[in-house]
Amino acid sequence: MNLLKLKKQLEGFFAEDIGDFDATSTFIFSEGQTGSAVIRAKEDGIFAGADVVKAGYAVLDPRVTVQVLKRDGEAISRGEKAAVLTGPIASILTGERVVLNLLQRMSGIATLTNQAVKLLNSDHTKICDTRKTTPGLRMIEKYAVRCGGGYNHRFGLYDGIMLKDNHIASAGSIAEAVQKARANAGHMIKIEVEIETEQQLHEAIAARADIIMFDNRTPDEAAAFAAVTPDSIITEASGGITFENLADYGRTGVDYVSLGMLTHSAKALDLSMNVE
Repeated sequence: MNLLKLKKQLEGFFAEDIGDFDATSTFIFSEGQTGSAVIRAKEDGIFAGADVVKAGYAVLDPRVTVQVLKRDGEAISRGEKAAVLTGPIASILTGERVVLNLLQRMSGIATLTNQAVKLLNSDHTKICDTRKTTPGLRMIEKYAVRCGGGYNHRFGLYDGIMLKDNHIASAGSIAEAVQKARANAGHMIKIEVEIETEQQLHEAIAARADIIMFDNRTPDEAAAFAAVTPDSIITEASGGITFENLADYGRTGVDYVSLGMLTHSAKALDLSMNVE
């Protein structure tokens, strides 16, 4: 995770929440009053967000000492401590909500991703995310996917070419779309083609796409498509994939299964902060 970007984001998050000042902490606590607080899990899951705690309080008040007790990607049980904070009590409590919100979001995504990886149960096929992330939180949410054992798809429109049906229709054909993309993009950006039919699959193979996505195909269809795709082309299954049929896709031979649910439907992991 890019710590420079993270710190800038945290500054914005704190500015939104604090405004001019934290009225509660300012009017209750004296300037020199110190204390400690513990962040604990209230349910089992996968922890993610150590840098959020450390960078968050470094931005808010460097006098707060942060001891993170869990590594990103490590299992955490209900009641276990994730971090201990010591220092000015006003600053600890001022940062509580922003830090907890991000930790809960990240840990929820990591937990859901970890569940998906276990359900897929494949030594070959990998779980990856999509661009269906919360605006402003993409870097954080995609990092959380990795903490859960998943992989990242492209981060945005800038770092990968994905030719969908509308791009192909506008360009004239799969071959035309791939050729134009390759001629203009250069050799450093990969080209992915989204297909639904066997004819489109063969067109994408002939066009020498780098990646072919089998969109909304059943496990049997995905397996049949993967079997005829050259090993030099990366294969991906996406659309219509749920926890109920995920294990079936793990047996198709595709290289990746992409799941939007990892980021758009993850439930926050319940964490709390309590002063000790």
